[in-house]
Amino acid sequence: MIFLRINLNLLKAILKQKQKYRIAIVANATWNIYNFRLNILDKFLAEGFDVCVVAPIDKYIFYKEEFPEVRHYSIKNLDRDGTNPVRELILIKELVKIYKKINPDIVIHYTVKPNIYGGIAAGLLDIPSIGIVTGLGYAFLHKGIIQNVTKILYKFSSRFHSKVIFENTEDREFFIKQDIISDEKGISIKGCGVDIEYFSPVKKKNDSKNIIFTFIGRLLYDKGVMEFVEAAQLIKNEYDNVEFWLIGERDKDNRAMVKEEDLMSWVKNKTVIYHGFKENVKKYIAKSDCIVLPSYREAIARTITEGMSMEKPVIASDVAGCREAVDDGKNGYLVPVKKVKPLAKAMEKIIKMSGEERKQMGVLGREKAIREFDDNLIADNIYDIVMDSLNKK
Repeated sequence: MIFLRINLNLLKAILKQKQKYRIAIVANATWNIYNFRLNILDKFLAEGFDVCVVAPIDKYIFYKEEFPEVRHYSIKNLDRDGTNPVRELILIKELVKIYKKINPDIVIHYTVKPNIYGGIAAGLLDIPSIGIVTGLGYAFLHKGIIQNVTKILYKFSSRFHSKVIFENTEDREFFIKQDIISDEKGISIKGCGVDIEYFSPVKKKNDSKNIIFTFIGRLLYDKGVMEFVEAAQLIKNEYDNVEFWLIGERDKDNRAMVKEEDLMSWVKNKTVIYHGFKENVKKYIAKSDCIVLPSYREAIARTITEGMSMEKPVIASDVAGCREAVDDGKNGYLVPVKKVKPLAKAMEKIIKMSGEERKQMGVLGREKAIREFDDNLIADNIYDIVMDSLNKK
């Protein structure tokens, strides 16, 4: 009888291992999937999962050409910047309908509204759920009613997640201190990862004798764009051999969007060279001497880790998400947030370095990127957390 019981348990374990799980990956835009989650799709498909993506459809739906086996479900009622409670209830109802149709074994939610309302929808259906906080964003950077309501909603919805993953350690600590989640529920990882094979070092061509500082990201005041521009002006007043490149687009769904008249003024005054939005930033990083992001807060900034992976020194604000990427004085510099003069001084240090000194900073950055931020490592981390949740079902 004991032998039979052992064999039955062994058979159950084997069947559980061979089970093909279905996972739904939810985000606030297909843009988010294409730019940040392809490593996750790769990992779960390689592990034999049936993968579904749930996100509003935008022009980045072409990711399906690379992943034809992934089923995509469009969300029609997700307003990233909206605060209408009726609209949010409609969103929950829509997500419940989609989750019923997919019937997933587990759901991973990315970004604020999927974390909150997707978590509630999954809870109503008793579907295991994981929330991934990809940065605290506008709601937490600006005090007021929106921040207070967001905290309440996060606290309520977190009860429906088996785990809440954070893309840096300080965001996790913040949620615990604010009593939004328990210590046991929160896990931190190292951002969303960077493709270290693609973003590999490229020898800089000598087509410009100038030192090039490059900002890459959404054109938001919260990203420190204004500080970058003002520091650029200070440097240009003292040095002739410098250029300041701005790459990115204005995010019309974000309250911190840079005003068009500000952008036009910077370009007209020749403070910066604006390259607009670029689908592929690799060649711009390759031509740069330093990547700069004076952001007010990050998860772990992808543009910083991409620069590091390509052996470029980096300058970033001494804030959550940047502190984990930049070892001050080794692979770049950390500067006080919202302070223009210290930012300009850090830029001046880069200018005064020899080419070999900048190269050595870049080498240390790539070593750190390989060691900590490889997107395959991040995908493995998330896969392990998902399997742990599934095994506890």
